[in-house]
Formats: sequence, structure tokens, C-alpha cells
Amino acid sequence: MVLSPEWSELRIDTTRLLDRIDQLGEIGRIDGPNGEWGNARLALTDDDKAGRDLVVAWMHDLGLEVAIDAIGNVVATRAGTDSTSAPVMVGSHIDTVGTGGRFDGNLGVLAGLEIVETLDRAGLVTARPLQVAFFTDEEGSRFAPDMLGSLVFVGGLPLEQALDLVAADDGARLGEELHRIGYAGVVPCPAAAPPHAFVELHIEQGPVLEAEDITIGVVEGVQGISWTEIAIVGQSAHAGTTPMRLRHDPAYCAAAIATYVRDLTRHLGPEQVGTVGRLDVYPNLVNVVPARVVLTVDLRNTDDRVLQEAEARLATFLEELADMEGVAITTKSLARFEPVEFDGAMVDLVQATAERLGHSTRRMPSGAGHDAQMLARICPTAMVFTPSVDGLSHNIAEFTEAVDIEAGANVLLQVVLDLLTADG
Repeated sequence: MVLSPEWSELRIDTTRLLDRIDQLGEIGRIDGPNGEWGNARLALTDDDKAGRDLVVAWMHDLGLEVAIDAIGNVVATRAGTDSTSAPVMVGSHIDTVGTGGRFDGNLGVLAGLEIVETLDRAGLVTARPLQVAFFTDEEGSRFAPDMLGSLVFVGGLPLEQALDLVAADDGARLGEELHRIGYAGVVPCPAAAPPHAFVELHIEQGPVLEAEDITIGVVEGVQGISWTEIAIVGQSAHAGTTPMRLRHDPAYCAAAIATYVRDLTRHLGPEQVGTVGRLDVYPNLVNVVPARVVLTVDLRNTDDRVLQEAEARLATFLEELADMEGVAITTKSLARFEPVEFDGAMVDLVQATAERLGHSTRRMPSGAGHDAQMLARICPTAMVFTPSVDGLSHNIAEFTEAVDIEAGANVLLQVVLDLLTADG
């Protein structure tokens, strides 16, 4: 639809948005050697609680009705004149990886609050309600799988199963941690009714937009994700007295797996990516052949058929490696999500809006997982990408220029206004 001038010329306050991003970033702040700084706010830690408390306080300051569900997702609502109509929802997450940046996830949540304040200051009222949400444990760094809160929100994982998950860092139970930090809400999961639509603003977390000098990424979907934990049990032995031919070395096996994953990506083409991201060695001593190694393999592809082939090839390699080296290898799936395509009309709306605002655009898939891919199960969904400097994310040097934040937030604002005022 064509927005009236009163709506179409509305813009966010970039300084106000950046100030909120920096204030939230001070919680769990990590400083680097060259002036860069990021965050460590793992899900359901004390720092996550402090970040949640700050964002919820801002929600209350804006007069929003705040609801917390049983998995700790927070949804704040700006009322519309038609209380019977389904809301338009925006949002993302505020938890981070252990060495994360201050834009990943936070931008999408705080841009939502900025839209609310922009509408309030302009005195504009919408028929549909507008909701701003942040979802629990999107990163999956502490409790696997990733996108956990949004997965439970849409009914993709039973609440009871999620509450029984155990943290990778300290063995804490998720449900107990929710109670400990005061975010075990009473709103049932899954959500009682789906939103009218969901839109997520996010940094690209990759180098494509910057390399091609593009301002707005129009996200068509999210590639499939497969996380596997691999435990290798060998035989601990003296590093000097045990001949190489008689060793059962799980560290060697872990290295062989990492090498195989890299080779696998070469064989399956440029759309296939693979990462060994976590490696725990026991007893982790310089002069001891290890007894046990646990590692993770992250495989991703936009084509689920090829992703399945990668998983099958890895499984075969693990069987052969165990026989060859005389070790025991067991696996556990931590997460498995098929590729997601976003609603075509929503994708078109993002592109048309960005181009109306004078921005260059590029249609692209998301290499990272996002809450939007879960919301796509229950409502029309889209994402807006802004460039990442040097393509860095999950890194304290993660950065997005103010001009790009402004562009992305204004595209989000105008898309949301279109959805809030459209019929149907």
C-alpha cells in the first residue's frame, strides 16, 4: 500500500538508538587491546538478567505492557485501536556468545523500542498492536539448541524438554536458572495465537554487503543448520614411553575430524560450510596422551539434500576413524534445522521499502540462524540486514556504522508501518 506523507516521512532518532545499544553493551562488557569492545552475556547468567532488567525497564518507560512466558521470552505490546487484530511483532535477542559484539541481536530489539518511541513522539496511533520481543538463549552457547526461546514460542520444542536442558558450561538446569534470575514467566508456551507478521532487523554478520557496497540485505531465507557433539574415548598414556603405533589417541582423532570437515566443504561446493567450534581435552596435560576429547561440528547449507549428504559422509568417516584408531566415538545431535524460505510478499515489501528510501539492496540468504526462522513457522516473516564492518561477528570487534544502523532501522520502521496500516 502507499503510506500517507505523515507516515512515510517518519524517521527514527539514530542518536537515541545508538545510546541504548551502548548502554546495554556496558553490561557484560569486554574490552580489546585496540579500543574495540563487545559483550559476554550468556543466556540466563547474572549479566543476562541485568541486560533483561534494563531492556524491560525501557519497555515500561515507554508505557508498554510487558509479558514474560514460561521459557523467559519477553514480549512488550503497544496497544492499537483494534484490540481484536493480531499484532505486528519485531525483535530478536539480547544474549551473546562468550566473546560477542554489542550489535548482534541487540540491534533488532532496541530498534523495535526506537520505533515505539518514534510513533509515540509523533502522536501516531495504529489499528493493529505493535509488539517488541526478545527471545531466550538465541545463541545456544550455554543451552543447545540455538534459537531455543523462539523454538519453544512457536511450538517446535516442548516446554518441559526445554526446561530440563543442561548448560554446557556449568551443568545448571535451564528451568532452575530461569527461576534464579526471575524470568520464569507465567504466559503459556507455545504462544496462544500467532502474530500478524514478524520482522527482524539484524547485522549481516558476514562480509558480502560491505564488499559489494550494498546498504540493505533483503533476506530470502536461512540456511539449514546441523550441530553435532562428538565424544572420543581413547586410552590415556605417557607421552614419552608409548610408541606411536600402540596409541589410541583421541586428540589425533579430533584433529583428523577437523581436517575432514574442511575437506568436506571443498568437495560439496561453496554453499557448504563446516566448523569445529568447541574442543575439550582431558586431562589436557602437555606430557599425557589424552583419555577423552569432546568436540562439536557445525554444518550448514542452503540445500537440505546436500546438508544431509554432509552429515552422512561425516558419520561414515567417524565409523572408519574409530576402527582405524581403536577408539570409541559417540555422537549427540545438539540442533538440526532445515533451510527456511521467508514469505515472498514480505521479502518483496522489504526490498521495495528499502529502494523507496533510496538504498541499494541485495537479495541474499542468511548464513547464521535467527529467531525469524522459527517465527516463519507460524506467520509471514522477513529480515533486514545491515552491513558488518570487515564481516566480523561473534567477535568483540564486531561493528556496524551509524549510517547503516540508521538506514536499517528506518527500513524496519517503514516496513512495520506498512504492516500496521494494511488491511487484512
